[in-house]
Amino acid sequence: MDIAKITTQITELAIGYAPKVLMAIITLIIGFWIVKKLVKFFEKSMKKSNTDISLTKFLSSILGAILKVMVLLSVAGMFGVDTTSFIAILGGLMIGVGMALNGTLGQVASGIMLMIFKPIKVGDLVDIGGGNIGTVESINAFNTELATLDNKRIYVSNSNVTGNTITNISGQGTVGVELTFGIAYSGDIDKARKIILEVGKACPFILDDPAQGVVVGNLGDSSVDLNTRPFCKSEHYWDVKFYMTEHVKKEFDKAGVDFPYPTMDINMVSQN
Repeated sequence: MDIAKITTQITELAIGYAPKVLMAIITLIIGFWIVKKLVKFFEKSMKKSNTDISLTKFLSSILGAILKVMVLLSVAGMFGVDTTSFIAILGGLMIGVGMALNGTLGQVASGIMLMIFKPIKVGDLVDIGGGNIGTVESINAFNTELATLDNKRIYVSNSNVTGNTITNISGQGTVGVELTFGIAYSGDIDKARKIILEVGKACPFILDDPAQGVVVGNLGDSSVDLNTRPFCKSEHYWDVKFYMTEHVKKEFDKAGVDFPYPTMDINMVSQN
């Protein structure tokens, strides 16, 4: 084996392809940068035309994917690949992959359904499937992105969104915050009701209409449960929940209204 000859061939091959590889890298970097700028320009244009932001983000994600594929095809052409044949082969391959991964195509179809029927939109506070709670950040080609209160990101596949129960907490613009406060059986219901209403009146986020009410919702094993549902603007849902929970506890403590503790009566039977 002629090592020197092989080394020479490898060196010549590297020198011959080095400019193409360099140009390919530059093309990829510049091409993806241009794609990013074009997608941003597209988003701005859609926003100026007052297009729904959910639809804007959805179309932007698809446009970005298409443009990136075009950049990759351009790079392939720089290496002498017949892009026409390549596209035909790629098309056939995509059909085969699509048949094998029809669930992935179903994600796109589900995304389109979300755009058409609009059960949720960007900015809505939602509960998907009874556990995925967050604000909708974007509806993409394959998934829906939620931002949680603690700044986490939940990515739910579009088919899971459309296939699950969707609770749009903020879809109406205003929302009622369900709260339950338990007091001991020895406690004064009217006194506790007055405190809850006074705290609600002091809360800067609670609306006057509809008026807040307090009712006895349940007689539990160790507590009398008082239910209230103050209304607020959707974006203040968590503000109201946390404000009421903290300040009702503080006011109950000041007024001597006891929170219940589980109790058990034990009857002793003596046997002679």
